Amino acid sequence: MIKTIKLEEAVGTELAHDITEIRPGEFKGPAFRKGHTVCQDDICRMQRLGKNHLYVIDLEADEIHENEAAAILAGVLAGEGVAWENNPREGKINLYADRDGLLQVDVQALAAFNLVDEVMCATLHNHTLVKQGELLGGTRALPLIMKRAAIERAAAIARQHGAVLAVRPLAHARAGLVITGNEVYHGLIQDRFAPTLTAKIEALGSEVAALEFAPDEAAAIAQAISAHLERGCNLLLLSGGMSVDPDDVTRHGIRLAGATEMHYGAAVLPGAMFLVAYLGAVPLLGVPACALHHRITALDLVLPRILAGERIGKTELALLGHGGLCRDCPECSYPHCSFGKGI
Repeated sequence: MIKTIKLEEAVGTELAHDITEIRPGEFKGPAFRKGHTVCQDDICRMQRLGKNHLYVIDLEADEIHENEAAAILAGVLAGEGVAWENNPREGKINLYADRDGLLQVDVQALAAFNLVDEVMCATLHNHTLVKQGELLGGTRALPLIMKRAAIERAAAIARQHGAVLAVRPLAHARAGLVITGNEVYHGLIQDRFAPTLTAKIEALGSEVAALEFAPDEAAAIAQAISAHLERGCNLLLLSGGMSVDPDDVTRHGIRLAGATEMHYGAAVLPGAMFLVAYLGAVPLLGVPACALHHRITALDLVLPRILAGERIGKTELALLGHGGLCRDCPECSYPHCSFGKGI
């Protein structure tokens, strides 16, 4: 229950909530924090902030204050790799990355959580690469005082789905590269794929442990794949030969090498001819030629998820379609754009 008192009669009263001050273009935040004891010197400042009354709260057994509610919500939303402090500001608690990695948001659970009246949580996009200390999301209870039942319902939804937010660390992979194509294999042109792929792999904290060049022959490609596996590579990337020309035999070579699962085609532009296969537990990524001409392609959307331990199949490649169209901006701003942000 909330009781209203005149500001002039509030000296000696503890504030039941933060009082916000807004100076456009300069500051927005609490001028006075919850629990502050009002003194005579505070009255004029509070009046300038538009306060003519303050509130005294006497909670019923079935009621909860916004700060206590926010702490409950943050606790059930935060999974592994997500940190938060029980120090609400204006009833809101922020969630931060506790380590470098890939943010994973249970999008359906988040929607179900936000359908509960009087609570909310906003996050970064699912599958965003984040650094330790980076802001991931924020949650709050909307009213100053609310029924405990609503908080308990929201908390139960979050617990039912496990953590709604988590940061998965990226594994350190020993990658093997197979660069295919007669023109490169026979030295007719200089290879540009190996340095391009190496830079992407190393930027994610992994290493290129082996490099092979193969002609447009399925048996030779299969042999190069097998050689990488024997060297202990636990991630394989093959470049070229992913199109539909008769001499594009890379997919046939992958099958010959014993791929147990293969998904050709991603709902992404650029990168529609991207391929994901598995040789046992080892993921193999087929990279089309567009990776030489575009800074960001389907590879950049899938590779971090592979390193975070996710198994990518046909469904995952299909779901990339919403948000999977690159605008091909004159100056690329990825990841600060809509590309790959559909789910």
